[in-house]
Amino acid sequence: MSIGSLETPPLHVSAPALQRYEEPVFCVAADGLLVPANPLARDFLLRLTSSDVDKLAAAAHKSAIQNRAVVDMVDVGTGTSLQHLQITLVPLATDASALLFVRDLTLDNTLRTALVESRRRYKDFIDISSDFPWEISRNRRFVFVPPRGALGYTPEALIACDPVTLSAGEMAMSTGMPFLTQRRIENEEFWLKRADGRAACVLVSAMPLVDAEGHWIGARGVCRDVTETRDRENTLTRVRNRERMLTRIVRAFRDEVDPEAMLTVAADVLARGLGAEHCQIFRSSEDDTSTPGYRHAAHFGDLPPEAALSVLSSLSDGAASAEVVINGWQVLASPTRYQHGVNGAVVLWRKVERGAWNDDDRLLLGDIANQVGITIEQLSHHEHVLRISRTDALTGLLNRGAFMDGLRRHISRGDRVPAGSTSSVLMYVDLDNFKHVNDTRGHQAGDDLLQMVRSILVQQTRPTDLVARLGGDEFAVWLHNADLTIGERRANQFLERTRELLSYSGSPDRPIGMSIGIAVWVAGPENMEHLLARADAAMYVAKRGGKGTFSIAPPANAQAG
Repeated sequence: MSIGSLETPPLHVSAPALQRYEEPVFCVAADGLLVPANPLARDFLLRLTSSDVDKLAAAAHKSAIQNRAVVDMVDVGTGTSLQHLQITLVPLATDASALLFVRDLTLDNTLRTALVESRRRYKDFIDISSDFPWEISRNRRFVFVPPRGALGYTPEALIACDPVTLSAGEMAMSTGMPFLTQRRIENEEFWLKRADGRAACVLVSAMPLVDAEGHWIGARGVCRDVTETRDRENTLTRVRNRERMLTRIVRAFRDEVDPEAMLTVAADVLARGLGAEHCQIFRSSEDDTSTPGYRHAAHFGDLPPEAALSVLSSLSDGAASAEVVINGWQVLASPTRYQHGVNGAVVLWRKVERGAWNDDDRLLLGDIANQVGITIEQLSHHEHVLRISRTDALTGLLNRGAFMDGLRRHISRGDRVPAGSTSSVLMYVDLDNFKHVNDTRGHQAGDDLLQMVRSILVQQTRPTDLVARLGGDEFAVWLHNADLTIGERRANQFLERTRELLSYSGSPDRPIGMSIGIAVWVAGPENMEHLLARADAAMYVAKRGGKGTFSIAPPANAQAG
């Protein structure tokens, strides 16, 4: 097929119409000659090579048979696709000629290919993305969701679903839902409900859809599930808060100089730090019958120690912690430990209406209980050191220094009451023939004797009295709030029980006994040194009087001191 050069084809058609036609049009003569029928056809021919013309002619022949053909015009020089043409041959009834319409589909095919690729790419992104794209129609129902569904829901469950049902909390207005937004949203957090009922935190970016008149016709957006991220962040925040509170609490009671006040400070700070109305701290002991196994050590609030009896009982059974409700109180308790051993307990009390204890409270109490356990051990060590420094190593009685400190406190308190309104008795006790025991029977026998004397003195006195070994075989007794009658009765009781000591005597002719000096102190101007001198002098009077007896010092005169 060849190309003719006729400027005006011999057609019975409207020439102006062909001139305005927006695609190339050729006239095909009976001999197969192609003649341009409009300017676009002439321009089109200039872009064709000879091989392209052959292809066009072949397409024309095919079109004559099928009434339509599609041909790919290929740039021979580069081997790349140049054009996609649609060839349509329209026979003319007036003669043997025909019109050949050429439609360039290159742009359409390119756009179609790009669209297919874009859709495939979009589908791949949707499939691998953790985001949740969606669209809501004007009837407030989902019309688009991911093929895999979202938040545990299948696509079928989401399509036509009322988005309000996905809310995890109460909302004042349905428009508060991101799916029904009337405004543009950029990465705002919302809590939604998963298919299994659990809450999910999502970041939402969305925009409303409006018609030409500006009326709301739906919304479109993307949700990103950040629940795990928020959970990790919240966990990390809680851990940091616990660490800060623990540091603050530990520093508060460790900065306390007085060891005996450490636990009181700890109870105060612990109660305030955990929002409790009461806090009780106990130390392990067998002495306190009100709370078996524990001794009350410190508290914040005014609850009595025995209120925690049932909680402490459960801890005594080896429980790692205890949490109960007692008479409207949420009670949380934890044992305190030192080197894996339980040495006490911490009990917190909070009103039920303030809410139950949470995991952070439990973890924090456990951490602080361990610190309290260290403090209890430090206090026990301090008390042990203090006890050693204040007590006689052999008998366990007060030593001279501790006795003098206690005596000084008693007398100073007496100075604050009216003169003569109260009295106490100071007794000096010295053993008779003690040196002969050490010389003849050895020091072990002497030590055993001293411990027997200690038992006699302690058994015949009250807990409020002071009993001390001043050194060697010298003892002192302070009978608090006692008069001369009580002093004489105690002296006779001591002397009567010296018969229990006779078996320790070094020899029958030098029996063990006691010489006792008694000085009555009456509230008034007498100082401690003068009182001690009177008791000591009375004891020596008993010694010189034959031993095994007691002597009463003359009353202090008004000029004493």
